[in-house]
This record gives sequence, structure tokens and C-alpha cells, in this order.
Amino acid sequence: MSETHQTFVENVLKDKENHLNNVSEYIWHHPETRFEEYKSSNKLIDTLKEEGFKVQENVANIETAFEGKYGEGKPVIGFLGEFDALSGLSQQPLTDKKETLEQNGNGHGCGHNLLGVGSLGAAIATKEYLKENNLSGTVVYFGCPGEEGGSGKTFMSREGVFDDVDYAFCWHPSPANAVMSNKTLANYQVYFKFHGVSSHAANSPELGRSALDAVELMNVGVNYIREHMSDNSRIHYAVTNTGGISPNVVQSEAEVLYLIRAENLKETKKLFDRVKKVAHGASLMTETEYEVIIDKACSDYSPNKELEKVMYEYLKDEEDIIQFSDDEMNFAKKMWGTLSENEKDNALKSLNSFGVINDKEKLYNKFLSDVVNDYTQTDQPMLGSSDVADVSWVVPTAQVTCSTEVIGTQLHTWQMVSQGLSNYAFKGMYRAARVMANSAIHVLKNPEILEKMKKEHKEKIESNPYENPIPKDITPSKLN
Repeated sequence: MSETHQTFVENVLKDKENHLNNVSEYIWHHPETRFEEYKSSNKLIDTLKEEGFKVQENVANIETAFEGKYGEGKPVIGFLGEFDALSGLSQQPLTDKKETLEQNGNGHGCGHNLLGVGSLGAAIATKEYLKENNLSGTVVYFGCPGEEGGSGKTFMSREGVFDDVDYAFCWHPSPANAVMSNKTLANYQVYFKFHGVSSHAANSPELGRSALDAVELMNVGVNYIREHMSDNSRIHYAVTNTGGISPNVVQSEAEVLYLIRAENLKETKKLFDRVKKVAHGASLMTETEYEVIIDKACSDYSPNKELEKVMYEYLKDEEDIIQFSDDEMNFAKKMWGTLSENEKDNALKSLNSFGVINDKEKLYNKFLSDVVNDYTQTDQPMLGSSDVADVSWVVPTAQVTCSTEVIGTQLHTWQMVSQGLSNYAFKGMYRAARVMANSAIHVLKNPEILEKMKKEHKEKIESNPYENPIPKDITPSKLN
């Protein structure tokens, strides 16, 4: 592989390092939940404008969605950026103690302060390469809000935002360095609202029809489905409205939110239909009415293997330069000490989801990964979901993961938040940026690879036509 563009990318990112670090730190310190990422999106938009990108805001009629474009003509190269946080995960940075920063506050427990800026760095480096070499092509940074429980990219995909892109990249923070070749689970997130009749629970209980009873009966019924669904399916729920706090009142309103997952959209729809039948049964038993309200959905991720091969070669090139200071290793050891014995015992197993399939032994007795795990094409799904999936059905897409936290760290935890501003987290962020930028430029310089990618994508769509899972009348929902 050419050393020239790799050196160029490295130098661009070194030049931008302080500024990009500041952007990531700003996003970390302003954690905002789905579709409310006003400060984070504005920070990224300002940075794109400073770097010469033309920015379009309110993409797909979503306030915090945007895209920054540079260049013209083909190919159109997309970089996907996320920047939303999680509720209830406020945490002091760079400490091995669980210490809340803001009571009931949000926190970046999935590393999206790194994800969004890593993709931004890749977009800037690719843009600079096109500019320096006067090459045809368009670089697009997609600001994608609401990944956590909102499926922002699925809404954007529904509106045709990615239709003109030739190939796209994303990455995710994790404890490993690997190509994320696993499929993900498709899902539907759905509210079931029950409507009953209020009454005095003691004086005239016979006149009441309890919506809360319906919710409870539905939950019991769905729990009995679990024995009779596929091993890789998942059903989760949260009671979002119990109908009040007065036990002497028959609750006339109650609501439960379900997240239903399966290996592909077809199987998810089937499982969703079964859950709806249980809801109907609960309404019959309680003589209540009910509504089914889809909140969001996403498809199963389907990566482009030809693009993954390119990405893996550049990730392998990174292995020789992965190293950590004594201070970084000491902090990592302390963070390892905060994990439960169960988390430690499952530390390597949990990396299956990030593409670490056949060579976990490389990570034995390590606190931080200084190796690149083998690229393994697999049908084994990651038992979670991502709205990157819907981009992958529209355009050839590949994802890399780079080590930003201690092995054994679980996503959506205070430990993840604490490590989000660590030196080794930023090292992983730049590793991902280099891999994505170098892969993008490699395909740009080798159009025969792009043709193979497109052929693979076309064959996939012909055998499995894509249908966006979110109905047209559904709009993105904010958490608060």
C-alpha cells in the first residue's frame, strides 16, 4: 500500500489534534440525549464550516441532523458521526470512583463524544487529500442524532439522505481493535397505551376497568413468549405510565414501552405481531381499549465485505504503533479494578459483538488492547442494534472499532463515561480516523474496488429488497 497518503492523513490529523480534542471534550461536557443535541451539533457544525465544508442544517426535518459537504463529483464518500448521550449516566471524568458530576444528569456512556469527532477527523483528512491532489470527489460528514433509542439514521434514510452516497464509514469505541463485521438485530420500539375506566377502588370497584391491570397482564403474557422465540431474539420493556400513585383509584390510563428485536426485519415483524396479539388479549381480559404507537425502528446491519477487506488492511498497519504510557497503563489497571468479577470473567466473551471472534487469546492478561484482532466474516449477530444498519442497506458501508477503554468495560456504564476523556481514548479515536480516511482514499484511487463493492451491494439488494421500517407518519421522539 502507498505510504504517501497514509503519511498525509497522519500529518493532517496531527495538525488538527488540539482542535479536535477540544471538540470531543466539549461534547463530553455537554451530554445531550436523542434529538436534543443542540450544543453538540452546533459545535460540530461550526468546526465543519471552519474547515471549509458547506453545511446544510435540519436535514430530514430533524433539528439536530446536518451534513457538511466538500468537493464535487463522484465518488461521494460518507462519514457517519454520532454525538448523543445517555440519560442518568453523569460521571466525573478520569477517576476510578463512581462519582456523579450532575445529579440525574446525562453522560457519554457509549463514547459518542469520540465517535462523532473520529468520523469528523476522517472527513477532514480525506477532504484535505482531495484538495491537495485536485481530485474529483465529494466528502460528506453526516451529523446523525438520536442513535440511542431514536434511530436517527433510519429516519434520515427514510428521507433519502444517503441515496447519492457511493460508500460510507462509521466506527465505534470499544476495548478492541477490529473490523465490526457482525450483523446487528433489527428492532421495533413501540408504545402500548391502554385506556380503561376510573372508579373508586373500594366503594365501586366493579365499575372500574384497570388500564394498569392490562399492562401487567400484557407483560406476563409476553414473558411467556420468551420460551418460544429464537435464541437471538430479544424483548425488553419499561412501564412508562402506571396511571398515577393513588392505590384507591382504578387506573384508567397506563402505558408500557416495548423494544422488540430479531435477526432481521422480517423476523422482527413476526415477533412484533405476536406481542400485539398479547396486548389484544390483555385488553379483552380487562375490558379496556388499547393503542399501538410505533416510536422508531431500525433494520439489521449488513456490512460490505469488499470494503471491510480494505479497512482491515489499514487497521493492521496501525498495530505496530499502538503503545501506551505508564500513566495510561496505571489508570487502566485502576479501572479494571472497578469491574465486578462477573464483568471480568466475561470481558473477552463480550468482545464478540465488536468482531473479536477467533483470536481472543491475543488479549489474555491485558488491560488495554495493543493488538489488532483478525478479520473474521461471520453470520454471528451482535445482540444489539444500531441505526447504521439502515445506511448499510442503502449504500456499501463498513465499520471499524478501536480501543478506547479498558478490556471488560461495558458500554452504557459509568466506567465508560469516566474513560471518555482519557489519553488512550483519544488515541483510539485517531486510530479510527486514520483507518477510515486511508480506506476512503484507497477506494478513491482504485475504482475497480468500488465496482466490486457496488456489485456486492446490488446483489444483496436484489435478493433482499430494502424497505425502511419506520412508517411515513412517525416523527423522531425526544427523550424528555
